Amino acid sequence: MRMHELSIAESVVEAVLERTGDQHVTCVRLSVGRLSGVVPDALTFCFELATAGTALEGAELEIIQLSGRAHCRSCDQDFEKDDLILLCECGSADVDVVAGRELSVTSVEVA
Repeated sequence: MRMHELSIAESVVEAVLERTGDQHVTCVRLSVGRLSGVVPDALTFCFELATAGTALEGAELEIIQLSGRAHCRSCDQDFEKDDLILLCECGSADVDVVAGRELSVTSVEVA
């Protein structure tokens, strides 16, 4: 288990509780970019720990993974990237990440 995912899970729980109060939450949906450094399985495990004793206990966590996109400044090409090795096909590491670092709560279901 990585502490990174535990702190993210705790932050998600806190943010959801601020909006839902004491309502029983049944599902939380997250969008997570593949370049965010978040491991979905670890986050799911940590979410179960972070929800214990809260109105989110037992809630399902649905994670939608978003592809990463980058732009190479050397060859001016845009390309998809799903790992953290940010090299363009031209061999350059001079790239800007355009998408894939997102992490956001997209929706919550309450009972």
